[in-house]
Amino acid sequence: MPDRPTADQLAAAHGRTIDDVIEPGLRVLFCGINPGLYSGATGHHFARPGNRFWPALHRGGFTPRQLAPSEQGELPSYGLGITNLVARTTARADELTAEELRAGGEDLTRKVAKYRPRLLAIVGITAYRTAFGRPKAVVGPQKEQVSDTPLWVLPNPSGLNAHWTPAALAEEFAQLRAAVQ
Repeated sequence: MPDRPTADQLAAAHGRTIDDVIEPGLRVLFCGINPGLYSGATGHHFARPGNRFWPALHRGGFTPRQLAPSEQGELPSYGLGITNLVARTTARADELTAEELRAGGEDLTRKVAKYRPRLLAIVGITAYRTAFGRPKAVVGPQKEQVSDTPLWVLPNPSGLNAHWTPAALAEEFAQLRAAVQ
């Protein structure tokens, strides 16, 4: 596959799933909303070039350098992993139904019980609110836990979430990193 998926490859990625990057005992399990078509076409989480997850992860102090999405397999060596609330790829997160998000929250709870990360970080406040029935939740640490695991909610790093600047995203990631150390 070329570095940038073609329009046909992106269209063909609709509804695909990509593998989690997960293992027992991680320091932080990051949970995205669902993979976009770019991620579905490449098989890498947060793969669209405008997504700010990888820069925020580095600038927040989790990795010594900015990883490329194709290097996601290195995350467990830093005690990190990635999963999603909903596994299927879509062009936009708003294509997901509330029922899918709630079912994804139940699946995530089972996954967290199995793998026991020290902290769960859900990346996307709106999806978290829907998945877990917390309409007034705000970004940051949550009082609730998921399967006895502390929970932190981060802003969605999509380039479409423009009111969160790269610096502000990095600061949120840095606060999470400080809390988990």
